[in-house]
Order: sequence, then C-alpha cells, then structure tokens
Amino acid sequence: MQFRIHFCALFALVHVAAASTLHLTLMPMAEKAPLLLDSLRYSTQAGETFSVTRCSFLLSGFALQKADGTWWEAPDHIAWIDAEKRRFDTALKNIPAGKYQAMRVHLGLDAKTNAASPAQYAPDHPLNPNLNGLHWSWQGGYIFLALEGSFRVPGQALGGYSYHLARDPNRTALTFAGDFNLTADASAAFTFDLGTLLGGPQPLSFVKDGLSTHSHDGDPVVAALKGNLPAAFTLQQITSSIPAIARPSPIKPLYLPQKPVAYRFTMSRYFPIPPLPRDNPLLAERVALGERLFNDTALSRDGTLSCASCHTRASAFTDSRRFSTGVEDRIGTRNAMPLFNLAWKTGFFWDGRAPSLRAQALMPVQDHLEMDENLENVVAKLEKTSKEQFARAFDSAEITPERIGLAIENYLLTLTSYDSKFDRSMQGKEQLTAEEQRGFELFMTEYEPRMGQRGADCFHCHGGPLFTDHQFHNNGLSPVESDTGRHRVTQNDRDLYKFSTPSLRNIALTAPYMHDGRFQTLEEVIAHYDHNLRRTDTLDPNLAKHPPTGIRLSAADKAALVAFLKTLTDEKFTK
Repeated sequence: MQFRIHFCALFALVHVAAASTLHLTLMPMAEKAPLLLDSLRYSTQAGETFSVTRCSFLLSGFALQKADGTWWEAPDHIAWIDAEKRRFDTALKNIPAGKYQAMRVHLGLDAKTNAASPAQYAPDHPLNPNLNGLHWSWQGGYIFLALEGSFRVPGQALGGYSYHLARDPNRTALTFAGDFNLTADASAAFTFDLGTLLGGPQPLSFVKDGLSTHSHDGDPVVAALKGNLPAAFTLQQITSSIPAIARPSPIKPLYLPQKPVAYRFTMSRYFPIPPLPRDNPLLAERVALGERLFNDTALSRDGTLSCASCHTRASAFTDSRRFSTGVEDRIGTRNAMPLFNLAWKTGFFWDGRAPSLRAQALMPVQDHLEMDENLENVVAKLEKTSKEQFARAFDSAEITPERIGLAIENYLLTLTSYDSKFDRSMQGKEQLTAEEQRGFELFMTEYEPRMGQRGADCFHCHGGPLFTDHQFHNNGLSPVESDTGRHRVTQNDRDLYKFSTPSLRNIALTAPYMHDGRFQTLEEVIAHYDHNLRRTDTLDPNLAKHPPTGIRLSAADKAALVAFLKTLTDEKFTK
C-alpha cells in the first residue's frame, strides 16, 4: 500500500510538472506592412520621408499571468530582435501547462543584467556583444533599442538619424491581455509598429526634435520614445498546438588525429566569447601546420610568394604597400586587410565574400592577381614535402584543399591582439597621458550638439573591446565606380559602396588606410571623418546625421584622437 501511495503521488507530480513552450514572433512593421529596410518610403507626421537601416532591440522580464492574478516568470530569458539579421523569433520553454490571461515583457534589461560583464556570454547568446552589436563597451550597459536610418525633407539633401534608447531608467514594461492557452505548445505573434513609435502619442520630427539621442537625462527625444513604446507593440494572434522545433544534429570535429593536443586560445577577459568553429577545434599540430602553410611559397604558381608576403607581422599581418604585388608583379586592387582577432568575424575580405576563414585562405591562392595557382598543383607540391605534418594534424597523411584550408584557419584563429597600452590602462597597470585620455573621451562621445555633446563619434562602428562592429558600412569615401564593395557580392543596391569595418587595434601599424589604401596617415583619416564625407544614398546614418559642414574638431582634439589611437598598438606586432 505504501508503494502504491508513493507511485500515485509521483504520477501526480509528473502530471503537474507537464510543461509547454510558447513560440513568440515579433515583427517590425511600418504602414501596416512588414518593415522594408533602406526603403525611403515612410513618412513622419512632420512630413519627413524616412527609411530604416537598423531596427534592433532587446527584450527581457518575460512573464505570464495566471487566472488568479499571480505570475509565472522567466527571469533569465533574453530575446534579441533584429530586422537586418531577420531575427524575429524566440521561445519561452518549460512553462507550467495551463491557461494564462496576460503576458508581460520589458524592452531593455534589468539593472543587474545591464551592468554585468558582457564577456560571460556564449557566442550564440542574445547578450554576446559580438553578436548583437548593442553594448556600449567602455561606457557600460546595453542599448535597449537601436533605430537608425535616413530621412529627407522636400527640397533638402538626404540626412541621417540615430536613435539609441538605453540606460536603466528607460527600461519599459509592455503588457498584453490575451487568452494564452498553454495546455499544449502555442505561438503568439506581435508587431512593433515604427510609425507609432515615431508618430504618437508624442510625435517626433527629425528636424525639429533632433537627429540622434544617446539617452542622456532630460532628453525630450528619449521621453517621447519611451512614451510611445507601449502603443507601438501589439499582440496580433495566439495559436495553440504548435509542434516542437527539431534541434539540429551536433557538429562533429573533422579528421581528428589519434592523440590530438589542444591548443590554448588566449584573449582578453574583456572580449566577448568568440564562435570558434566546432568542426575545426584548435589543435597544436594543426596550428603548427597552418603556420607552416601560411609561410610556404609552394602555394604560389612560381614559388615566389606566400600568404606572409602580403601579411607581415610587423604590419599587424597586413601590407605596408597600398596594393599588394602578386606573381609576375601583378598589382592588386585593394589594400590587404590585417589578420588578427579573426575568431570574432563571420565574413571575410573587404566585401565579405568568404563565409569562413578556411574558404578565405584558399581564394588568394587561386586569384590571378595574387598567387595564381590551382589547388591540384598545390596538393601535388605539398605531397612531396608535408605528408608527415598532415599526418600529425589529421587522421591520415592525405592532403586535400579542404585540409589545407582547415589548417590555415586553425593558425589564423590564434592571432589575437589584446595587450596594448590602452588595455593595460583599463587594468590599472599603466596610465594614459592627459592627451590620450582626451582622445579616448572624444572617441567615445556622440556628436550631438542639441544635448551639448561634441565628440568625434567613432564608437558607433569602432566601439567595444575589439574596436570594430564587424559590419559593412558606407563611410563616406568618394566612390570608385569600378569597386562597389559589398554590392559586388549581394547585388543589392542598399549595399552600394559598403566595406567591412576594420579593427582599430594596431592602427598605427597598418597604414595605408581604407579598402583602397587612399590615406597614408591617421591625420588624413580623421580629416575625412571631420569634414570630407561624400554624401550618397547609402551613407551610414551615424555619419549622415552630421551637418554638411562636418563636426569640425579643433586641431588639439584631432591630435588627441591620434594620440589615443596610437595607444591601441600591441607590442608583439612590432617585433
């Protein structure tokens, strides 16, 4: 009898503990239709035509209200929604099965989470700053909502706007009444209407109210955005009995040797956790082979060039020439990119045409202007010299183009840069000069005269400990029609003249600058951003919002910026 009682109690416990999943979709909308990015078709109440280049936001504090008025909460669940990345979905799991009458969620993070170290999150976590691009790094905290784009007033040139809602007091609760039947899995569809966000109940005008905000205290633009948020979100539909989403099969390492030796990957504790390839784990034998191949002239047709010929350590693994020279002195068309901190990138080359390092490594080998060799010949040459090294790095001595790419990828992933004067100053081990500190402050300060902010505005694209957002931007260079940048790859007009944002680490070593090496000095680069921007339709909104005359820094401020940028040099790349 006692056994039966325990069995029945256990059965009841299992029955009560039955759980459901609520799949949520949050769709950015404008004018009663899904948002179209970079489409200058929407209108404010002030008659300004505008487009949206970026719509990205964080949600937390998910909760469901039971019939008795109590709440089931998911305190650790975070959702990142991003229109460009087409991230519209999230799922609340392990919800006690039953019926609920309301849902609550917050735009933004609670104070504790907002202040926590961003370096703790896994590569695919919504709060990994390398993934979402929403952390203010050295200033601290996350941007809760980033809304950026272009606008036009009739008869005037195209302008840009950048609204960043952030800081703890601006976390906003959103509550939705509805019949959430979670006796089985279910789904709920929400919309986020940008017309309502900008149009009411406190309408905003870019010209009259301001082109940017970084959520400083007392900013009326922030008050309007926060006030408009609850009306901008709408619960559209609830559907029950949604089947569970199948999980992808685990990724297995490729061609492991019998006794692999793990390679210790090193980085700053301030860096976000990188998405290292799970099918190509870092192995000491594979890294050593990759380094040898990187320096092997057998990869070129005439045996005169290696990867290291155009990516030298003393130049932070880039080329000090404007354009690299290939076999038979053929001249390239772009400046060689530096090769460090690549573990955080997901697209390679200036236009992002290579989806992985292993793919990128093989492209210069086959390029007519570079090494001009075919992979079959490379394999044949390496079979005469390197079979033993391949046998140590893989499960056999077989040499293939894939294994060449895997080995070089392994080596390149180990090239990390994180020990500069600036890093040591952040650790309290060294002190910046007054001029360097002033340069850092300018670097991290928004140009927002409306709120008394007149900084250099560099951090939008070069913020964070990696000093790059790893995105593609039109940074206002006078365009060269023969090189349309990212557009070459996507054939999308919204990508015209956009190029990959390089890291500013080791910037004093990597001249000349820009994708075509047009600037020789840091002073020229700063002059470009200060007052020489070329305005085109795809100019980044964070630059387009600056006045046509430029931000006009003083000579002392420009010198301070250069002084700060020089503190980003990692001394191991100077030896």
